[in-house]
Order: sequence, then structure tokens, then C-alpha cells
Amino acid sequence: MENPGVPPGPYRATKLWNDVKTSFRAGMPLRKHRQHFKKHGNCFTACEAVDWLYDLLRNNSNFGPEVTRQQTIQLLRKFLKNHVIEDIKGRWGSENLDDNNQLFRFPATSPLKPLPRRHPELRKNSIENLSKDNIFKLQNLSRRTPKKHGLRSSQENTEKMMYEIMNEDQENTVDNREIRQEDVEEAWRYIVLIYLQTILGVSSLEEVINPRQVLPQYIMYNMTNTSKHGVVILQDKSDDLPHWVLSAMKCLANWPRSNDMNNPTYIGFERDVFRTIADYFLNLSEPLLTFEYYELFVNILGLLQPHLERVAIDALQLCCLLLPPPNRRKLQLLMRMISRMSQNVDMPRLHDAMGTRSLMVRTFSRCVLCCAEEVDLDELLAARLVSFLMDHHQEILQVPSYLHTAVEKHLDYLRSGQIKIPGDGLIDPLPTYSYCKQISAEEFDEQKISTSQAAIAELLENIIKNNSLPLKEKKKKLKQFQKEYPLIYQKRFPTTESEAALFGDKPTIKQPMLILRKPKFRSLRY
Repeated sequence: MENPGVPPGPYRATKLWNDVKTSFRAGMPLRKHRQHFKKHGNCFTACEAVDWLYDLLRNNSNFGPEVTRQQTIQLLRKFLKNHVIEDIKGRWGSENLDDNNQLFRFPATSPLKPLPRRHPELRKNSIENLSKDNIFKLQNLSRRTPKKHGLRSSQENTEKMMYEIMNEDQENTVDNREIRQEDVEEAWRYIVLIYLQTILGVSSLEEVINPRQVLPQYIMYNMTNTSKHGVVILQDKSDDLPHWVLSAMKCLANWPRSNDMNNPTYIGFERDVFRTIADYFLNLSEPLLTFEYYELFVNILGLLQPHLERVAIDALQLCCLLLPPPNRRKLQLLMRMISRMSQNVDMPRLHDAMGTRSLMVRTFSRCVLCCAEEVDLDELLAARLVSFLMDHHQEILQVPSYLHTAVEKHLDYLRSGQIKIPGDGLIDPLPTYSYCKQISAEEFDEQKISTSQAAIAELLENIIKNNSLPLKEKKKKLKQFQKEYPLIYQKRFPTTESEAALFGDKPTIKQPMLILRKPKFRSLRY
């Protein structure tokens, strides 16, 4: 049931929706149910759907064990609203779904959501804000980056690419040239784009972010104007959190000690303080990660896997530098507060039905990540990202020193106009990652066939190992599978004995009865 994940790319949220919906439609067990003295075939109850989908999401690498049962119910309600499922009478859209024995079924047709068409001007506008030199460099890098399935360059290849880019552009440089402010800003944009493209492993960044959205002024401010704890310091205090919100956040972050407030004088004081903080963040005009970076952060969600955790941290560290300084500061303070509250054993229960960590994730998810136009998986995606940010906020929201060094080396190169040998390094090396190599078109076609067959074989194994299926229903599904994929079925059950062993059936051929010899009687006649 575990899903390998949707690779980075445009409209990843829509792809995730289609992936979950397809898995649910293909794997949800159907059987007969009786309701109001009437039998209904090929249907399922709401609680059965919640159980099955809850297990699917928790074992899916795109969502993980942080998914709650209530979020699963919300997703099923979106399924009902979008006619992925319908009630037993064929009603959908305005109907509701709860964790009960109400019957539902799949409609005859359930089309996948089409991927939005990219605006024809987007590709043109995505690079128009770059200088001619940097357009050439980014195009040059794209030609050298493997393009199949998000394949990434190794550390050695990255350094080689950077050297070649610098080498090709060296002829246009002037010795001891004067560095302007525009050159400094362009250097920051260029270095961040190079690192981000390498970490995400995409052939072109314009598929996930418009380079015009990368404002070097924000990056430079977030890198240099920080406190000793790494928190952004704002020059314009009107963009900062209101004093009463800061005082309330300090109160809960340092509970039961407080610097700005006296000890509570009534029961439920901490709940009122928390509600005050939540109301402020939930009423912000846009999420802290901003609407324009939604697609970028959703793509990073594909890296939130155990073997790619380090890569995800590096990617988030860069992307959070792109935020407007007020947003980055609010994100830093919010993550510090909810992380401390979640780990504070002295914190009273703020909710009667859930723990502190679950409450933090559920309350602040939508004010951290959200799409300008409602997306069906917003809540699940945001919860997964906020949970990861809580656990790794100290690393993610710290200033990466290697970035500053890389920019300085790049500016030194521009000043001198000299070519540095690859051994000296034009940028600090990225962390070493191990990735697949680019394959030929013939190998890709062969793998496509073998992968499809392996997926079908895995589906057969899931049916065989599904102990929740009634025996009669399992036999029916296997018979249908045998009709559709006879070769794969025959490979799994080469003999009738192997198939019979699955169900523990008695042999269909009866054992021959013992032939009793008739006793010979002697005649009484003489």
C-alpha cells in the first residue's frame, strides 16, 4: 500500500489528488450491505472508507503518520463533493459524510482532475527579469541537468557545470571591473537558483517557480539582518507582530515562566492566550509562505522521506530565504513557540480531545501553507509540512553560511575576470547525494513495461494478502484478475494445487472408495 511518491514538478497538488483518488478507487474493498431490509451490492460504509483511506494515507510517503482520522474524514467529504464517491441513492455534492454506517459507492465514471494549462506568457515572463548572461547560464545548466524523473547531479558534476558556465562567460568579463549593486543582487539570485535547481533535481526551475519571484533584496536582508538567535530583525516595526501578540507568544513559549505577563489568575487562562494568538495568525491576509511560493513548497513535500530528509532540510532552508522578511520573522517566532509548547510537559491541555502537538499542527497549518484557489489536499499537505518544520525549524530557519561564501567567490570572479580551476572551487560544494544516472530512451521503455507489470503483480499480492476481504469476494476479484491478466495470474499460480492451497480447499477429485472383496461362501450342497 506504500506509495513511492509524486516527483517534483508543476501542479504537484493536483497530481497528488489524482494519485490518492486512483488508489482509493482501485483498492477500496466493495461488498454487499443490507440497509432498511434491502441488499446493496458493490458498496461500502463510511467508517470502512475512513479505516481504509486512513491506513493508506499514513503509509503514503507524501503524507505520513501525522495524518489524523479527522483529516481523513475531511478528504472523504471532498471526494463526495467532487463526485469521486456518491451515496447509495446516487446523491453527491451537497450531501455530508460522517464516521458511521452510511452506505456509499463509486459512480460509473470518475474522471481525474485535468492539470491546469500553463499560461502562454509564463514561459516568456519567467526569464525576462534575468540578464542576458544569466539567461545563457541557466539555459546552459538546464542542458547539462538530467531530465528524466527528477534525476539530480552529483557533487562532482555540479562543480564541473559551474566551472564550465564560468569559463564560457569569462570572455565577456573585464579585468578589475567595478561591481555595482545590480551585480551583487544578480549574484545572489544566480547562486540561489543554481543551488535550488540542483537540490530539487528539476531540469528547469521555471516549472516550479518563476525566477521573477526570487527577489535578491529579500534574500540579502534575511541573511544579514538577524539577531544572535538567527531571527530576522525588522527595520520597519509596523511590519512586525503587534506587541500584545509577541507578549502572548512569549507567555506560552516560556510556560509556566513568563517575562511579560503575570501568572494566570483564573482557570483556562492559557487557553484564552492560545486562542488570541491563533486568531491573529488565522486572520492574516495570506499564508506565511505566501501564495506565490505555494507550488514551490508543495514540490519540496516530495522530499519529506527518511532517505531524503537531509535534502528536504537544505531545500527548505533556501526557499525560506525567499520569503519577505516580515513573513520569515513571523514564521520563525511561530515555529519556535509551537515547538516549545509541544515539548513542554508542564503545558496544560489546551484541547479536550487532542494533544498539544496535534492541536498546533491542525490550528496553524492553513496559515503557513495554502493555495490562493482552494485545493482539495491543502489541509493534508500543510499539516505534513508544518509537522516537519516543527521538528527541524532550527536548521531550516538558520542562515546558511555556505551561500554567503559562494556569492563572495562569485563576485571575486567578476572583479578579477580570471578563471579559477575546478580544484579551487567556484562555490562551496553541495552536500553529497546519491542519485540514479540518466538512461536511454530504449532502457526507459523497457523499464516502463517492467514497472507496469510489477505494479500489476503487486496489486495481485494485495488482493491475496487482504484478510479483511470475505472469501467469496476474494475469489471473485481473483477470477476477474485472471480474466484481465492471465499471464501474470498464471505466473503466480502455475498449478491448480497452488491456487487451491491459497483457500485451503479440499481436492475436487474424490478419493476412490476401497474395493471390498466379497467373501466366498461355500455351497451347502454336496
